[in-house]
Amino acid sequence: MTLAASMQSLVQEYLNERRSLGFALGISGRQLMAFARFADQFGHCGPLTSDIILAWARGQATRSTPITWARRLEVVRPFAKYRARIEAGTEIPAADIFGRAHRRLTPHIYTETEITDLVAAAGQLSPQDTLRPATYETLFGLIAATGLRLSEALHLRCSAVDLDQNQLTVRCTKFRKSRLLPLHSTVTAALGRYVEVRQRYVVANPDAFFFVSPSGAALKDRTVHHVFEGLRTTLGWTARGTHPAPRIHDLRHTFICRRVLLWQEQGADIDNAMLALTTYVGHTKVSDTYWYLSGVPELMAAAGRHFEQFASDLGENGHG
Repeated sequence: MTLAASMQSLVQEYLNERRSLGFALGISGRQLMAFARFADQFGHCGPLTSDIILAWARGQATRSTPITWARRLEVVRPFAKYRARIEAGTEIPAADIFGRAHRRLTPHIYTETEITDLVAAAGQLSPQDTLRPATYETLFGLIAATGLRLSEALHLRCSAVDLDQNQLTVRCTKFRKSRLLPLHSTVTAALGRYVEVRQRYVVANPDAFFFVSPSGAALKDRTVHHVFEGLRTTLGWTARGTHPAPRIHDLRHTFICRRVLLWQEQGADIDNAMLALTTYVGHTKVSDTYWYLSGVPELMAAAGRHFEQFASDLGENGHG
């Protein structure tokens, strides 16, 4: 008698095939494995069913929301389609059971005070006589100052940080593209201070990760989020967006929005400037950068002021 394959082995088989075709499947791969563990622990056997998929999608967290369920369902459906070609009786839940998976949620746009407080609080992390405070102080400061994705910051190598030329090289990012980022002199100075502290604890190596733990190991994404959540709680922020709480990724939203606000104040050609900003933040299309701006109250207010001025000018010129 042949034992039924575990869901984890089936998911791994699927991931191996997809990755052999060039798909990274980083986050979605981890989520699929989480689903597989859930199904195995539940004791599920036989073809995939809508019941087991929807049970995992809904999850057990009290703060889970329909948009979270929809995104989990979005992760499992390609796997279900793959299994349907192999195993008769496999069920594929409809994509819209929980509504749209990608809905515009308003980000938390940080104030200058909030960013300053975050960096300062990170610098006070314990233990004080280690590399840890300097690492998080510089990491969060760099993301706020450049709009880097957290994954890009964590994957920076020492050789990518050129303090003499005031620039960073971000290699093989989300869309397998590399880019060169000019830095403001204050950012370079902060990175230089971190390098000095880092050298006291970790042996210099051009190929090593730039941001490391006190042991010299690379920082893990979930560890950084845990530290950020602790700082967020300590600082007592109130979310101004539609996410439950301010996020690290909102620093990237803030960078883009504040950059555009500054250009508006300076009277810059926004269309041309947006093309440069798209390249700087690593987007493939300018529409992706504009997506970061929609629904942000500060920008909507600025747009309203510009329209009022435009309407006033029309009236004064006799075109009312």
